[in-house]
Amino acid sequence: MSLVRFLNVAKEYQRGGVALSHASFQLHKGEFAFLTGPSGSGKSTILKLIYMEERPTAGDVWVSGVSAREASRNEVSMVRRHLGIVFQDFRLLEDRTAVVNIAFALEVTGTPKDMIRPRVARVLTQVGLASKGTSLPRELSGGEQQRVAIARALVNDPYVLIADEPTGNLDERATRGIFQLLRDINTAGTAVIMATHDLDLIRRTEYRTIELNHGRLVFDSAEAPVPEKQPAAPAPSHHDENPI
Repeated sequence: MSLVRFLNVAKEYQRGGVALSHASFQLHKGEFAFLTGPSGSGKSTILKLIYMEERPTAGDVWVSGVSAREASRNEVSMVRRHLGIVFQDFRLLEDRTAVVNIAFALEVTGTPKDMIRPRVARVLTQVGLASKGTSLPRELSGGEQQRVAIARALVNDPYVLIADEPTGNLDERATRGIFQLLRDINTAGTAVIMATHDLDLIRRTEYRTIELNHGRLVFDSAEAPVPEKQPAAPAPSHHDENPI
Protein backbone atom coordinates (compact mmCIF):
# COMPACT_ATOMS: atom_id res chain seq x y z
CA MET A 1 0.00 0.00 0.00
CA SER A 2 1.39 3.40 -1.03
CA LEU A 3 1.19 5.92 1.83
CA VAL A 4 3.14 8.65 0.02
CA ARG A 5 3.35 9.15 -3.73
CA PHE A 6 5.35 11.78 -5.60
CA LEU A 7 4.57 12.08 -9.31
CA ASN A 8 6.86 14.30 -11.40
CA VAL A 9 7.01 16.86 -8.58
CA ALA A 10 8.70 20.25 -8.89
CA LYS A 11 9.00 22.94 -6.26
CA GLU A 12 10.21 26.45 -6.99
CA TYR A 13 10.59 29.45 -4.69
CA GLN A 14 10.50 33.04 -5.89
CA ARG A 15 13.80 33.91 -4.22
CA GLY A 16 15.40 30.51 -3.81
CA GLY A 17 14.94 29.13 -7.32
CA VAL A 18 14.31 25.45 -8.05
CA ALA A 19 14.36 23.29 -4.91
CA LEU A 20 13.01 20.10 -6.49
CA SER A 21 12.64 18.94 -10.08
CA HIS A 22 10.85 15.96 -11.67
CA ALA A 23 10.82 13.87 -8.48
CA SER A 24 8.82 10.62 -8.56
CA PHE A 25 8.78 7.89 -5.91
CA GLN A 26 6.47 6.07 -3.51
CA LEU A 27 6.73 5.20 0.17
CA HIS A 28 4.85 2.07 1.15
CA LYS A 29 3.25 0.92 4.37
CA GLY A 30 5.86 -0.28 6.87
CA GLU A 31 8.82 0.87 4.76
CA PHE A 32 12.00 2.55 6.05
CA ALA A 33 13.70 4.94 3.62
CA PHE A 34 16.71 7.24 3.96
CA LEU A 35 16.82 10.58 2.17
CA THR A 36 20.40 11.66 1.58
CA GLY A 37 22.35 14.22 -0.41
CA PRO A 38 24.35 17.41 0.16
CA SER A 39 22.88 20.46 1.89
CA GLY A 40 20.41 22.21 -0.38
CA SER A 41 19.76 19.08 -2.46
CA GLY A 42 16.02 19.00 -1.71
CA LYS A 43 15.71 16.67 1.31
CA SER A 44 13.87 19.12 3.56
CA THR A 45 11.67 20.21 0.66
CA ILE A 46 10.49 16.62 0.18
CA LEU A 47 9.69 16.31 3.89
CA LYS A 48 7.77 19.61 3.87
CA LEU A 49 5.78 18.43 0.86
CA ILE A 50 4.88 15.18 2.63
CA TYR A 51 3.76 17.14 5.70
CA MET A 52 1.85 19.50 3.37
CA GLU A 53 3.70 22.47 4.81
CA GLU A 54 4.46 23.29 1.17
CA ARG A 55 2.52 22.58 -2.02
CA PRO A 56 4.18 21.48 -5.26
CA THR A 57 4.67 23.96 -8.09
CA ALA A 58 4.14 21.18 -10.64
CA GLY A 59 3.22 17.52 -10.43
CA ASP A 60 1.49 16.27 -7.30
CA VAL A 61 2.07 14.61 -3.94
CA TRP A 62 -0.49 12.21 -2.49
CA VAL A 63 -0.41 11.38 1.22
CA SER A 64 -2.86 8.71 2.37
CA GLY A 65 -4.70 9.28 -0.91
CA VAL A 66 -5.07 13.07 -0.43
CA SER A 67 -3.68 15.36 -3.14
CA ALA A 68 -1.39 18.09 -1.79
CA ARG A 69 -2.34 20.42 -4.64
CA GLU A 70 -6.08 20.09 -4.06
CA ALA A 71 -6.32 19.50 -0.30
CA SER A 72 -8.51 21.84 1.72
CA ARG A 73 -7.34 23.16 5.08
CA ASN A 74 -9.46 20.53 6.85
CA GLU A 75 -7.99 17.76 4.70
CA VAL A 76 -4.46 18.94 5.48
CA SER A 77 -5.29 18.82 9.20
CA MET A 78 -6.66 15.29 8.85
CA VAL A 79 -3.58 14.11 6.94
CA ARG A 80 -1.24 15.58 9.57
CA ARG A 81 -2.99 13.62 12.31
CA HIS A 82 -1.58 10.49 10.67
CA LEU A 83 1.95 11.90 10.35
CA GLY A 84 4.59 12.24 13.04
CA ILE A 85 7.49 14.64 12.58
CA VAL A 86 10.85 14.88 14.37
CA PHE A 87 13.43 17.64 13.88
CA GLN A 88 17.16 17.97 14.47
CA ASP A 89 16.66 20.65 17.14
CA PHE A 90 13.95 18.80 19.16
CA ARG A 91 11.56 21.81 19.32
CA LEU A 92 10.37 21.11 22.84
CA LEU A 93 8.63 23.62 25.11
CA GLU A 94 11.51 24.48 27.45
CA ASP A 95 9.36 25.37 30.47
CA ARG A 96 7.14 22.27 30.23
CA THR A 97 7.80 18.73 31.42
CA ALA A 98 8.20 15.77 29.07
CA VAL A 99 4.64 14.67 29.85
CA VAL A 100 3.22 18.12 29.02
CA ASN A 101 5.25 18.35 25.80
CA ILE A 102 3.83 15.03 24.61
CA ALA A 103 0.29 15.70 25.84
CA PHE A 104 0.22 18.95 23.85
CA ALA A 105 0.20 16.95 20.60
CA LEU A 106 -3.00 15.21 21.76
CA GLU A 107 -4.67 18.33 23.09
CA VAL A 108 -4.40 20.18 19.78
CA THR A 109 -6.17 17.30 18.00
CA GLY A 110 -9.06 17.32 20.48
CA THR A 111 -8.27 14.02 22.21
CA PRO A 112 -10.56 13.48 25.25
CA LYS A 113 -8.74 14.33 28.50
CA ASP A 114 -9.27 10.90 30.03
CA MET A 115 -7.37 9.32 27.11
CA ILE A 116 -4.35 11.63 27.24
CA ARG A 117 -2.57 10.36 30.36
CA PRO A 118 -2.51 6.63 29.41
CA ARG A 119 -1.39 7.40 25.85
CA VAL A 120 1.42 9.65 27.07
CA ALA A 121 2.53 6.95 29.53
CA ARG A 122 2.52 4.36 26.75
CA VAL A 123 4.80 6.32 24.41
CA LEU A 124 7.15 7.37 27.22
CA THR A 125 7.61 3.69 28.00
CA GLN A 126 8.04 2.93 24.29
CA VAL A 127 10.95 5.39 23.99
CA GLY A 128 12.56 4.26 27.25
CA LEU A 129 11.73 7.32 29.37
CA ALA A 130 9.02 6.02 31.70
CA SER A 131 10.83 7.54 34.70
CA LYS A 132 11.50 10.93 33.08
CA GLY A 133 7.97 12.24 32.59
CA THR A 134 8.30 15.07 35.12
CA SER A 135 11.67 16.26 33.80
CA LEU A 136 12.11 19.55 31.98
CA PRO A 137 14.07 19.54 28.69
CA ARG A 138 17.10 21.21 30.35
CA GLU A 139 17.27 18.30 32.81
CA LEU A 140 17.57 15.78 29.98
CA SER A 141 20.50 14.86 27.73
CA GLY A 142 20.32 15.57 24.00
CA GLY A 143 19.45 11.96 23.28
CA GLU A 144 16.70 11.99 25.91
CA GLN A 145 15.26 15.23 24.52
CA GLN A 146 15.10 13.63 21.09
CA ARG A 147 13.33 10.62 22.61
CA VAL A 148 10.71 12.98 24.05
CA ALA A 149 10.32 14.54 20.61
CA ILE A 150 9.89 11.07 19.07
CA ALA A 151 7.33 10.16 21.74
CA ARG A 152 5.42 13.34 20.88
CA ALA A 153 5.49 12.33 17.20
CA LEU A 154 4.23 8.82 18.02
CA VAL A 155 1.43 9.67 20.43
CA ASN A 156 -1.16 10.08 17.64
CA ASP A 157 -0.25 6.64 16.18
CA PRO A 158 1.04 7.94 12.81
CA TYR A 159 1.19 5.90 9.61
CA VAL A 160 4.41 7.69 8.66
CA LEU A 161 7.16 9.13 10.85
CA ILE A 162 9.08 11.97 9.18
CA ALA A 163 12.56 12.43 10.68
CA ASP A 164 14.57 15.46 9.54
CA GLU A 165 18.22 14.89 10.56
CA PRO A 166 17.10 13.45 13.94
CA THR A 167 20.66 12.53 14.96
CA GLY A 168 22.36 15.68 13.64
CA ASN A 169 22.92 17.22 17.10
CA LEU A 170 23.78 14.00 18.94
CA ASP A 171 27.00 12.23 19.85
CA GLU A 172 27.76 8.76 18.49
CA ARG A 173 26.27 6.86 21.41
CA ALA A 174 23.02 8.85 21.40
CA THR A 175 22.88 8.53 17.60
CA ARG A 176 23.00 4.73 17.86
CA GLY A 177 20.25 4.76 20.49
CA ILE A 178 17.94 7.03 18.52
CA PHE A 179 18.48 5.10 15.30
CA GLN A 180 17.72 1.80 17.04
CA LEU A 181 14.54 3.37 18.42
CA LEU A 182 13.50 4.41 14.90
CA ARG A 183 14.19 0.86 13.69
CA ASP A 184 12.03 -0.55 16.48
CA ILE A 185 9.23 1.87 15.59
CA ASN A 186 9.46 0.76 11.98
CA THR A 187 9.45 -2.92 12.97
CA ALA A 188 6.21 -2.26 14.87
CA GLY A 189 4.60 -1.15 11.60
CA THR A 190 5.15 2.60 11.19
CA ALA A 191 6.73 3.74 7.92
CA VAL A 192 9.80 5.94 8.48
CA ILE A 193 11.40 8.42 6.07
CA MET A 194 14.60 9.87 7.49
CA ALA A 195 16.76 12.66 6.05
CA THR A 196 20.40 12.29 7.05
CA HIS A 197 23.97 13.18 6.10
CA ASP A 198 25.31 10.22 8.09
CA LEU A 199 26.59 7.84 5.43
CA ASP A 200 28.00 5.44 8.03
CA LEU A 201 24.49 5.03 9.43
CA ILE A 202 23.16 4.26 5.94
CA ARG A 203 25.93 1.76 5.15
CA ARG A 204 25.24 -0.24 8.31
CA THR A 205 21.74 -1.18 7.13
CA GLU A 206 19.99 -2.48 4.04
CA TYR A 207 17.18 0.07 4.16
CA ARG A 208 16.08 1.85 1.02
CA THR A 209 18.19 4.90 0.11
CA ILE A 210 16.93 7.83 -1.97
CA GLU A 211 19.70 10.23 -3.00
CA LEU A 212 19.16 13.81 -4.14
CA ASN A 213 21.48 16.28 -5.81
CA HIS A 214 20.61 19.81 -6.96
CA GLY A 215 16.91 19.11 -6.49
CA ARG A 216 16.90 15.93 -8.59
CA LEU A 217 16.44 12.35 -7.50
CA VAL A 218 19.67 10.75 -8.73
CA PHE A 219 19.47 7.33 -7.07
CA ASP A 220 16.82 5.12 -5.50
CA SER A 221 17.98 1.73 -4.25
CA ALA A 222 14.42 0.43 -4.65
CA GLU A 223 14.77 1.03 -8.40
CA ALA A 224 18.37 -0.15 -8.73
CA PRO A 225 18.83 -3.22 -10.94
CA VAL A 226 19.67 -6.44 -9.16
CA PRO A 227 23.05 -7.75 -10.35
CA GLU A 228 22.69 -10.88 -12.44
CA LYS A 229 24.23 -14.01 -11.00
CA GLN A 230 27.08 -15.34 -13.05
CA PRO A 231 26.54 -18.93 -14.18
CA ALA A 232 28.67 -21.41 -12.29
CA ALA A 233 31.68 -22.75 -14.15
CA PRO A 234 31.03 -26.24 -15.50
CA ALA A 235 32.68 -29.08 -13.64
CA PRO A 236 35.68 -30.51 -15.48
CA SER A 237 34.82 -33.53 -17.61
CA HIS A 238 36.82 -36.73 -17.32
CA HIS A 239 37.04 -36.72 -21.11
CA ASP A 240 39.04 -33.50 -20.93
CA GLU A 241 41.68 -34.96 -18.69
CA ASN A 242 44.98 -36.01 -20.24
CA PRO A 243 45.45 -39.75 -20.22
CA ILE A 244 48.17 -41.00 -17.89
